[in-house]
Amino acid sequence: MDMGEAFAAKFCARRMQHRTHSAFRAGTQGNGGIRVVPKPAAQSIPPFLLDLDGTLVDSVYEHVMAWREALDDAEIRLSNWKIHRRIGMSGKLFLPTLLRELGEKTGKAEIQSIEKVRGNIFKKKIPEIRTQPGAKELLQYFEKVDARWAVATSGDRSQVEQLLKDFDIPSSVPVVTGDDVTTAKPAPESFVLAAQRLGVSPHDSVVIGDSPWDLLAAQRMKALGVGLLCGGYAQSELERAGAYRVYEDPGDLLAHIEELGIQTE
Repeated sequence: MDMGEAFAAKFCARRMQHRTHSAFRAGTQGNGGIRVVPKPAAQSIPPFLLDLDGTLVDSVYEHVMAWREALDDAEIRLSNWKIHRRIGMSGKLFLPTLLRELGEKTGKAEIQSIEKVRGNIFKKKIPEIRTQPGAKELLQYFEKVDARWAVATSGDRSQVEQLLKDFDIPSSVPVVTGDDVTTAKPAPESFVLAAQRLGVSPHDSVVIGDSPWDLLAAQRMKALGVGLLCGGYAQSELERAGAYRVYEDPGDLLAHIEELGIQTE
């Protein structure tokens, strides 16, 4: 049994023992719902591959409004909820998919124009974006226990650099953006490249994301997927996409870090 299968077995066993979702358990009061987690004993800790938007930073609705304004500018009318359903998907797939559903036939040049307008609108919203609860603490914990981790996002590098400016990301941590891959989420290429840059097997990794697209990518690369509710998707949606565990946000995940196979006692 390889490491991925071992973790899968552990997760399934835990699920049978704990039917109640972790987000509804008590015991995370105070300090924003984050408890102090002891350093684990010496062991093999799985590598973690993290999404950015909606996972580490609370940017989903800024993305929704940026797309809404850009589409309005192009006289394409879409409800906010329909836009939200595609957030987390690669921008290169996002717009053609939505337009196909509307029966719209838009040329490549116009799509690129809309994407450019959307990007400029979103950049103006970045100063308003906050980090998700417990995101900094989770990354600090990974550093404390010498866990290998990377960030993999569909965003372009200039936006990603701005979104990560409030995090103290070590130079040794790979940050993969949409500029680095040909096909982004729900294709697994971003996460696979992040694993390669860490020097680990994608199969042995744990993918942490807030959207079904992250978890579908994790399934395709045969990694374990962990979902977060802070991106606005429902627990059932994340589980159907392949999440072995679902938590409220990074702080809730950190409060139950043992469930990811990290022994802390």
